[in-house]
Amino acid sequence: MGAAAQQVNDLPGGPAVNGLNFQPAASNVAEGLHGLHWIMLALCAVIFVLVFGVMFYSIIKHRKSVGHQAQELPEPLWVELGWTIVPFIIVVIMGMMATKYVVAQKDTTGSDLTIKVVGMQWKWGYEYLKGEGEGINFLSTLDVSHRQLSNSGNLPPTDDYLLKVDNPLVVPVNKKVRIITTANDVIHAWMVPALGVKQDAVPGFVRDNWFMANRTGDFYGQCAELCGKEHAYMPIHVRVLSAEDYSAWVAEQQPEAAQVAEATPAAAAPAEDTSKEWTQDELMAQGEKVYANNCAACHQANGQGAGAIKPLDGSAIVTDADAAKMLQVVLNGAGNGGMPPWTHLSNADIAAVATYAKNNWSNKTGQVVQPAEVVAAR
Repeated sequence: MGAAAQQVNDLPGGPAVNGLNFQPAASNVAEGLHGLHWIMLALCAVIFVLVFGVMFYSIIKHRKSVGHQAQELPEPLWVELGWTIVPFIIVVIMGMMATKYVVAQKDTTGSDLTIKVVGMQWKWGYEYLKGEGEGINFLSTLDVSHRQLSNSGNLPPTDDYLLKVDNPLVVPVNKKVRIITTANDVIHAWMVPALGVKQDAVPGFVRDNWFMANRTGDFYGQCAELCGKEHAYMPIHVRVLSAEDYSAWVAEQQPEAAQVAEATPAAAAPAEDTSKEWTQDELMAQGEKVYANNCAACHQANGQGAGAIKPLDGSAIVTDADAAKMLQVVLNGAGNGGMPPWTHLSNADIAAVATYAKNNWSNKTGQVVQPAEVVAAR
């Protein structure tokens, strides 16, 4: 029993142990795609059996060892037409069946929610553009604990290994969700198999797709386009809630931001007013959150880095009195793309995480970076 408890189990809404079939469908489109797959597979199997059956029959029946003599046969017109027309008809039928679902997947009219999905190295950004929840936006990053598991090389059995994120995408059940995809660096692809949705996210282009989950639960996917060395650490987690639970989640997200802005204007203002100066304590508190969500996956929570990733603890650039040197690395990236640019973070967040790095671990510099300095560095 102890050994069984240590085994990896199927992940509902995600991959299954020794799985040979698709993940169980959670949308009508996914169910249709599964049915189409089996029809195509059966058709291909029939063609395979017929073609190879005739071929092997001919080889065995007419082999030279039983005395069969080669002979020239006429080529009747019906044979020529047959092996041209029949495959053509089969391909047309298969194309018609597939086109039905391709067209359906691109019909984003009548959507209840519109969410912009931005792929970036190596995380996803979500922004609710239309419908209930409009104005909510956040980043979704691989959970730090899973990155640490990967770096450790000593992996305990984990059902959702490299699929756990800090902020899942939350949507209501039985609502049409339009996904608008783009990217800010290289090509990514947003894919959730159980929901029957996959759409490339291409820099400089806007593309859309949609899904409608027909049951609640958690569903998982990954970036389906090779996007760089952290490609394996770019999971997707979609949490489907009932209409009531989704409304409650939206209520938690929207008023919370408004209440914080009203209750602590000094702390909240720098995100909007870069002329306002933060205290070091405010920057450190905010910087710790930003670092955990965006930096710890690579540089580790202790700031020591790993492998080719340079440590921040004791770094000459981090501890340099000229904060602009560090800000240029954060804004422009480094290592030929090994560290991506973080221009999508707000000026306040960049100032906070820079201050945090300059005053954490052994870096007790006492230096404070203000949002106005980030504006100047941009």
